Amino acid sequence: MPEYWDPKIETMPVDDLKKLQEEKLKKLVHYVYENSPFYRKRFDEHGVRPEDIRTLEDIRKLPFTFKQDLRDTYPTGMFCVPNSKLARFHASSGTTGKPTVVGYTHKDIGDWAESLARAFTSVGVGKEDILQVSYGYGLFTGGLGVHYGSEKVGATVLPTSSGNTERQLELMKDLGTTAIACTPSYFLHMIEVARKEGIDIRDDTKLRKGFFGAEPWSEELKKRIENESGIKAYDIYGTSELSGPLFTECEAQCGIHIWGDLFLVEILDPETGEPVPDGETGELVITTLAKEANPLIRYKIKDLTKKLSEPCKCGRTHPRITRISGRSDDMIIVRGINVFPGQVESVLMNIPEVGNHFMIIVDRIGPLDSMKVQIEMNESAFSDRMSDMMALKKKIAGALKSVLNLAVEVELVEHGFLPRSEGKSKKVIDKRKI
Repeated sequence: MPEYWDPKIETMPVDDLKKLQEEKLKKLVHYVYENSPFYRKRFDEHGVRPEDIRTLEDIRKLPFTFKQDLRDTYPTGMFCVPNSKLARFHASSGTTGKPTVVGYTHKDIGDWAESLARAFTSVGVGKEDILQVSYGYGLFTGGLGVHYGSEKVGATVLPTSSGNTERQLELMKDLGTTAIACTPSYFLHMIEVARKEGIDIRDDTKLRKGFFGAEPWSEELKKRIENESGIKAYDIYGTSELSGPLFTECEAQCGIHIWGDLFLVEILDPETGEPVPDGETGELVITTLAKEANPLIRYKIKDLTKKLSEPCKCGRTHPRITRISGRSDDMIIVRGINVFPGQVESVLMNIPEVGNHFMIIVDRIGPLDSMKVQIEMNESAFSDRMSDMMALKKKIAGALKSVLNLAVEVELVEHGFLPRSEGKSKKVIDKRKI
């Protein structure tokens, strides 16, 4: 029998869930119109009034909001409550301009923990578990989000944050960590460091589950993580603007459950803004149905995914999406061809001789674009015979061309050549001045 944190909500009949969403949506548009000068102005500019929203389908009358809106109204211009009602701020790094600031009331923090309590329960995490949180703590939402969700289900939290990997592995062994949450790239680094330290994660630790997110990762990388560590890898998803990590796959691993009583999901064509059919890739657009401090209406996240319509084996009735395949703004255009880093990763992780790290370098030589992929080899695959290396390069280049429809240069580099990441990994260097 599946375990549920809140069985009444999680297994609510679909029609009842839609009625609940409808009522919450109607209340939300009145709430933001009355309490947020930003939304009042945005609604007025688009000629829409709260009373125009009567059904779920009417959501399409509402304007989109964007990350740039959070930057333009920095720091708190989109909020619906005064600072005196806030419990906490989080903020992005602001590396590409002004940071985005998100505020939380006590209820918002409670809903955040509730969302993850449901998620962790859906994969069997509970009072017997020790969950090592290797996301960064602080202004970044990852660490504290997972921390509160873990405590809510009764798990013991090991708040290691990111970095100091040797110490993390020591604590993992000595304290009996059973689950971990971090970026997939950081866990790959942990596997690598463990080998150097003579630690076999499969045999020398009690680690059995991992929650990986904060960056796109492919099904092929998931399989590699599981094969190299012996754990079960689960996708965890959220964004800083929504509340950080919020959702995971359940034990059936048939998509990520999005809690429909808290969030309304649309999958839209990135160009037209029109809905795409279930099962087709589009841009994830989310409306927060329960946030008090700074609700988001039709927030365009830019993450690409698919909506799944068939019922989940676990019995939960809430909407599900597939693993994020990339971001619409992560797309690289090389010689007129659209390339996503996730496509490259999927190809490389299926080649046994290839290691866990790669880098895409795009440049322009004269009038033409060039794309090179630097690839670390598995140490066991290295050969001092030039013919073996040339054959491997040809094999990889052919596999990439068959998927990308683009000829790329392949550069094989030694193990350890590429930089490691304790947070989100960087997979693309674009040297073109476009």
